[in-house]
Amino acid sequence: MSDETGISSTSAPENMIALNQQVSEALYARHSELVAHIVARGFGRPLEPEQPSKKAVGAKLLEDTGFHLAYLTQAIASGSSGLFANYIGWAKVMLAKRGVPAAYLGRLLTTMTESLQQELPPEFSPLACDYLNDSLRRLPKMPDEVPSLILEVPPHGPLAAKYLQLLLRGERHVASKLILDAVRQGTPVRDIYLNVFQRTQYEIGRLWQVNRINVAQEHYCTAATQVIMSQLYPYIFDGKKGHRTLVAACVSGDLHEIGARMVCDFFEMDGWNTYYLGANVPTPSVVQTLIKQRANVLAISATITYHVRAVEALIATVRRAPECGRVKILVGGYPFNITPDLWREIGADGSAADAQAAVLLANRLDRQSLVA
Repeated sequence: MSDETGISSTSAPENMIALNQQVSEALYARHSELVAHIVARGFGRPLEPEQPSKKAVGAKLLEDTGFHLAYLTQAIASGSSGLFANYIGWAKVMLAKRGVPAAYLGRLLTTMTESLQQELPPEFSPLACDYLNDSLRRLPKMPDEVPSLILEVPPHGPLAAKYLQLLLRGERHVASKLILDAVRQGTPVRDIYLNVFQRTQYEIGRLWQVNRINVAQEHYCTAATQVIMSQLYPYIFDGKKGHRTLVAACVSGDLHEIGARMVCDFFEMDGWNTYYLGANVPTPSVVQTLIKQRANVLAISATITYHVRAVEALIATVRRAPECGRVKILVGGYPFNITPDLWREIGADGSAADAQAAVLLANRLDRQSLVA
């Protein structure tokens, strides 16, 4: 997430914003149909083969193309070609580490362009194709490697590196002792969260991207960190609380909850009451909780670009509830880091780069609401 910085001087004209929304809605409405058309055009008809192995390949092609189109749809809705290009850069590395050359990705982008030129109305296709062609032009210069995100630089780098090694070896209990000992010896919990847990989670994601760990290992490391975070709660929940309340949630469909949990813990350390709803929360439940808890702030996490649509829908629903009129809404996660002004486009009150920045921003917005 990026801290509140003021309106960009390069804001798109209203007619361009309207066109972006129309194109993204057209792509969203015809998603399955367009995916099938793209795969059939570029790779034949892989779901009608004789060999079962080819059928599996065909299903994978449909799945991957669906992801690409979903990211394109959201990037267009956000008015950010860079958001789609960033995803393609990630996909280039991910596929290369699994033996799929960049030429395949280039072929797919070209096929997507040709398909959308044919399938979309002539007033819509140029915009969609511009986004695809932009990534296609950038593709050869996109990095082939992603450097490690764990820097063994004091004071916290060696601790993060050791913690990661223990998790990857499956030694959760030893990792837990490492963290608890560090806190007892004076390392602030905030530093553990930002410089150990957060960096380790980013590095775990990178290790999966470059095919160094599998999904099971990724899930184990994340689950272990969540358990160890809970073991730090005596150091987090021991202070007096004021009258301000934060509700935090991940939107329906988003199962990545650790970031939202970190945000809640930082607010607790700052004296807020927090109500953590977890991952994949239905919109009506979020609104009901805001009203029941008389929340001051709602924090919404989205780790995947194509969940931004769900974030926007949740914000719109909250805004329509009269009882939530004074609730400030903060958003965060990967897409908001890549596109700093995206929070404005979807109707939030701000976004922040990490949990500490979220607390600072919420305090500022809360002060402003008291003055208003």
